[in-house]
Amino acid sequence: MLKEISSVFSFLTIIPSNSTNLEAVARYMHIFPIIGIAIGLLIGSVGFGLSFFLDPLIVSLLVVASIAVITGIHHTDGLADFADGLMTRGTKGKKRKAMKDLSTGSAGIVSVVLYVVGAIIALSLTSGYDLFKAILLSEILAKFSMVLMASIGNSAAVGSNSPFMQIMKDKRRIAIASVITIIPLVVIGGTVGLILFGASIGVTLFLIGLSTRSFGGITGDVLGATNELTRLSSLLIFVSL
Repeated sequence: MLKEISSVFSFLTIIPSNSTNLEAVARYMHIFPIIGIAIGLLIGSVGFGLSFFLDPLIVSLLVVASIAVITGIHHTDGLADFADGLMTRGTKGKKRKAMKDLSTGSAGIVSVVLYVVGAIIALSLTSGYDLFKAILLSEILAKFSMVLMASIGNSAAVGSNSPFMQIMKDKRRIAIASVITIIPLVVIGGTVGLILFGASIGVTLFLIGLSTRSFGGITGDVLGATNELTRLSSLLIFVSL
C-alpha cells in the first residue's frame, strides 16, 4: 500500500520513488486529492509565511514558481500540447498528432504565458490566511478534476491515459475521491469551498465536451491541461468572491 501511494506522489511531483508503476498509479488515482492536499499545505504554508514579509506580487511569483518546481511542470506541458491540438485545423487524428509533437507551437506558448500571468495576478490579490486557503483549495480541486474527468470521459486512443480511464469507471473510486475532496473544502473553505467545487465540476465537464469534440476523447495531455485550468479558474473565482 505504501509503495503504491509513494508511486502516486512520485507521479504527480518531483519526489523520487523506488518504484513508479503506471498501473499502480492508475489503481490509486482516486487518492489524487490527497496529493493535492499535501502540495497545497506545503506551498500554502510557504506563501502564508512570505506574505508577511514580501510584496504580494513577489509572493505570488514565488508561489507559482514553487508549484512549477514541485510538480515538475508536467501538467503545464500538457496545457501547452492541449492548446496546440485545439488550434490545429483538420481531423481529430491530426489534432492528436499535433499534441504529440515534441516542439511547442505558438498556441502552446501563449496558453502557458496566459496561465502563468493569470495565476500570478490572482494570487497577488490575496495574502495571509486567505492566500493559504486559495492555494490549498485550488490544488485539491486541480487533482480532483483529473479524477472526475477520467471517471466520466472516454479515452481518445490507446495510450498512457488508458489505464486511468478504465479503472476510474468504478464509481466507488470517484465516490471516495469526492469525499476526500469535499471534507477539506467545507472545513476550510465553507460556502466558498462548495462554490469552487461546483465551478471545478463545470470546468471539467466543459473540457470533456471540448476534448471529445476536438480529439475524440481524453488524452494524457487533456488530463494535464484540466489540472492547470481548474487550478487557475479556482484561484480566479476565489479572489472574486
